[in-house]
Amino acid sequence: MNKTAIRNFAIWARNRLIADIKYRAGLMGITENGIAAALPQSNSTTEFYDIGTAEPYAINGEEIKQRRALVDVIRAKEKDSDYAVAYKYIIEEVAYTWFNRLIAVRFMEVNDYLPSHVRVLSSESGKTEPDIVTNPFDAELNLSSAEEEKIITLKRENKLDEAFKMLFIKQCNALNEILPALFEKTSDYTELLLNLSVIDQDGVVYHLVHDIPEEDFNVSAGGQVEIIGWMYQYYNTEPKNDAFAKKGKITKEEVPAVTQLFTPDWIVRYMVENSLGRLWVEGHPDADLQGRWKYYLEEAEQEPEVQIQLAEIRKEYAALTPDQLKVIDPCSGSGHILAYMFDVLMKIYESYGYTTREAVASIVENNLYGLDIDDRAAQLAYFAVMMKARQYDRRFFSRGIQPHVYAIVESNHVDKFVVDYFGNGDMKLTAAMEAIISELHDAKEYGSILTVTPQDWSELYDRFAEITEDINMSRDTALRELLPLVQVAEALAQKYALVITNPPYMGSNNMSAKLNNFIKKNFPDSKSDMFAVFIEKCGEMLMKNGYQAMITQQGWMFVTSFEKLREKLLRKDLTSMVHLGSRAFDEISGEVVQTTSFIFANQHILDYKGVYARLISGNSEREKDIMFLNKKYHYYSKTDDFEQLPGMPFAYWVGNGFMDAFKKFPRLGDFVECAAGISTGDNDKYLKLWTEVDDNTIAKGIFSDDDFKKSQFKYAYCNKGGGFRKWYGNNEYVADWRNSGKFHRNGATYRHLLFIEGITWSEICMGNFGARYYPNGQIFDHKSPGLFTNTHENLMVYIGFLNSKVVAYILGVINPTISTGADSLRKIPLAKNSLMETGIAQIAEKQIESSKIDWDSFETSWDFQHHPLLQKVPTIAEAFEQWQTECNDRFNQLKANEEELNRIFIDIYGLQDELTPEVEDKDVTVRKADLGRDIRSFISYAVGCMLGRYSLDVDGLAYAGGEWDASKYASFAADKDNIIPICDDEYFEDDIVGLFVKFVKTIYGADTLDENLKFIADALGGKGQPKDVIRNYFLSDFYSDHCKIYQKRPIYWLFDSGKKNGFKALIYMHRYQPDTIASIRTDYVHEQQARYRTAIADLEKRIEGASTSERVKLNKKLTVLQAQDAEIGIYEEKIHHLADQMISIDLDDGVKHNYAIFQDVLAKIK
Repeated sequence: MNKTAIRNFAIWARNRLIADIKYRAGLMGITENGIAAALPQSNSTTEFYDIGTAEPYAINGEEIKQRRALVDVIRAKEKDSDYAVAYKYIIEEVAYTWFNRLIAVRFMEVNDYLPSHVRVLSSESGKTEPDIVTNPFDAELNLSSAEEEKIITLKRENKLDEAFKMLFIKQCNALNEILPALFEKTSDYTELLLNLSVIDQDGVVYHLVHDIPEEDFNVSAGGQVEIIGWMYQYYNTEPKNDAFAKKGKITKEEVPAVTQLFTPDWIVRYMVENSLGRLWVEGHPDADLQGRWKYYLEEAEQEPEVQIQLAEIRKEYAALTPDQLKVIDPCSGSGHILAYMFDVLMKIYESYGYTTREAVASIVENNLYGLDIDDRAAQLAYFAVMMKARQYDRRFFSRGIQPHVYAIVESNHVDKFVVDYFGNGDMKLTAAMEAIISELHDAKEYGSILTVTPQDWSELYDRFAEITEDINMSRDTALRELLPLVQVAEALAQKYALVITNPPYMGSNNMSAKLNNFIKKNFPDSKSDMFAVFIEKCGEMLMKNGYQAMITQQGWMFVTSFEKLREKLLRKDLTSMVHLGSRAFDEISGEVVQTTSFIFANQHILDYKGVYARLISGNSEREKDIMFLNKKYHYYSKTDDFEQLPGMPFAYWVGNGFMDAFKKFPRLGDFVECAAGISTGDNDKYLKLWTEVDDNTIAKGIFSDDDFKKSQFKYAYCNKGGGFRKWYGNNEYVADWRNSGKFHRNGATYRHLLFIEGITWSEICMGNFGARYYPNGQIFDHKSPGLFTNTHENLMVYIGFLNSKVVAYILGVINPTISTGADSLRKIPLAKNSLMETGIAQIAEKQIESSKIDWDSFETSWDFQHHPLLQKVPTIAEAFEQWQTECNDRFNQLKANEEELNRIFIDIYGLQDELTPEVEDKDVTVRKADLGRDIRSFISYAVGCMLGRYSLDVDGLAYAGGEWDASKYASFAADKDNIIPICDDEYFEDDIVGLFVKFVKTIYGADTLDENLKFIADALGGKGQPKDVIRNYFLSDFYSDHCKIYQKRPIYWLFDSGKKNGFKALIYMHRYQPDTIASIRTDYVHEQQARYRTAIADLEKRIEGASTSERVKLNKKLTVLQAQDAEIGIYEEKIHHLADQMISIDLDDGVKHNYAIFQDVLAKIK
């Protein structure tokens, strides 16, 4: 099946149909801006509308009635919203209606299911003109004489599109006889707005016929009715994107598009075969059907006591006949699951001795039920069931049987007089109908999760049969409004042997207030997401010992908010599960939707063992399909065992050693204190990168909150999460602790834990948990919780344990989510006595020391001393080689130590059968040498020395606020005015490239200068002379690298005139003075302008006397200089305006605020 072609067509066709329908509506004065009145010259037979042309547009007779109906329906919808929403909704509805009919007709004509066997949209001979236009009178359309005459006239006048439109509408009306739920009578506004062409090769009909291979529709050629489902999903692509993109809640009109997700075929087969199929073969083992089902899982081997109880249940299954297998998909979508249930039921019926014709009729009448909140999806599901019936029984359409597949309907506008008419004085009948009307009020908000009271359905249907023959004026209204309510109510009220579905996935934050309140009241244990609500609801719809098969997101298996739901589900037997994880749907990339498909039996047998297929490593639908068939991915587990684990996660893959740990050992929370940390409520105001502020205002030597209060410091070092890193690091932020009283949460209940040594980790860890040590003097944010204990040695033991594969394994079971809070760590079983005797603390100390050295080797660390390439060697190449060796040794030792720790913990916990000690390189979180990165960081350090942040004579920071001390810069002087120009030539004495060359010469000596510059240039990857490569790096890439390193909070600011490189200069934010910009203007911009003018004049003179070839080169150079001169001229005006203001800045305001003040003259932060 060519899904790309289907996708492209469906998205395009939707937009084209909407555009065509809007055009048609606009001709009659109905636009998105409002509804225009007919022109004054209109009369009872003809109405005229102004369309901006000389002649107005006219409609006649039936079209006038249809337009009035269209206006009425828009006005009625407008009452629930506003005109714009109502107009859009109706236009969309009409487009969707005709799209569905076009796809249905195409499917039927390809499979020769049309009663007349005449193609409507195409020709069997391959010509453009459809067969119905070529041979209209062979199509059995019951045409009147006048219609026949009109068709002949239209063909004679070569008005083929008009002839086609007329015939297509007649065909749709004719199909109403056999498919009334899809092809409603169209003599209404939908017919009025139809605008199709068979001549236009850019029209919907042409693209449908020519873009999608016919085989994809043809059942006998391998096509499937599921193509309807793909059409439905792709048609909704843009509405789905629009609904997610907007702000606010999802409306009931948007819910179908937002929650629609077509279930992969193999998963549908797994669900149906292992629920419907299993129920039948367990009661009728002689049928030997499971051998025909590719995805049928044989039951796990059960203990004798379990087998005895199962045998009793199977006696009940054995008593069932096929017509008693009532099944429902309460979220049927386009009917994919219903269609395959039909196939499986056919096998069941045939094995029981039914003829094909008898089986088809019984399946439609007795077995299959489907509901959907979306009218058009329900139509497609209805169509899918009818096509399945026709596939098996060629004469099915003539049998007058209709399936129980319905769109959810609501009773909001039912007239009391119609109810009175229906009740006909029978109080019981009236009460039943009133109950249904009450329970289906706002039903479109809630869909199939509604609870409906059972009624005497036979009595209600008898009354409908009775009024069919009535001549009362309320009869048609009763049949049109009340009958669908009763059909939906019955489907919701009755119990089923099987419920199989893929429910909507929608978190409570996206639900409307009405839906959210309903769910909180009726489904408190599953209220967090609609899929979980449906897990509960589907269970309620089951008969005793029935089966519930679903595919949902996997959150219910593990997440804390679903713990009560899990408790309920553990009272049932999970017979099998396919744990899919991410990428189960090829239409959804990445980790967004992580799913599981499962089957519960509505029974509970102690020690029942289920079958689980763990397919989370598969990267596509196809990979997971193949893995499912390989038994090495299968596990066998008792759900009763899950109750032994904290939170009762469905951790089917763990072994006995894991379970024993939770039985034998106390919890980590018994020995430590864990806390979530502070929450400022306004991070932009109260949290800063430590590099942004005056370093003298950051607290040092503080051991308690009381110490801080007694000090004069403003900021406290603050842990705030960050990327995956173990042992030490991610120390980047400071908090304005002087104003902690204004924080949302300031640690009032755990002040004793502030400023003391502890262990932290990033709460958002995406499954990669890494614990990090931090010493005294720091606090911790809620995104970086803290763990504390009574001694330093215990802390070392615990961090060694927390960074082991054993803990990663445990957390992967009890909390397999992207977020790991303090509560998750408290639940970890701790073999404390064994851990204290194994030398773990000493190994952990070494790991922390190595990781700290690595972290402090980069200038973003607050304990950074000097760049690692500052070695006492004559070349930077040798320095890098030493650094590379150091990094490799550190990496390898850290990895070896982690593997040793893993061996210790695996042995202690008896997990040798479940884990190995080996550590992958990607999980070792110290950095290896990287030539490109490390040379760039060396250049960054050099710039820091030029601007005075660092000094070759001082370890760590030389200046980051406070009093300037020029004596710190003896070996390499810091720039006096804190302005370093970056030009395309060495125009200034303090040109950045000149200063950098001097810096390299100072460190490594004059003798190797050229060699060192070449090494640096080669590492940067540029071409040309080394100084030119280095200059180009400063002009083009240095600042973007700086912004990236400092997380878009640059401390060096680039004054930049624009893309022509007319003027660039760096300053150090911490040395900024109110007259800095004035100095830039007068000492650099003006001087550069003068140079440009001189150079331009010189070039112009040279061009006058130059040869032709030389003149071309000189003209190119002149063009560049003129562009730079023009750019710097505009820049001078901007900088002049700022220079006159003598603006001061406050470092406490942070980079974002201060940078914005000068944004017109600074480079954009990327």
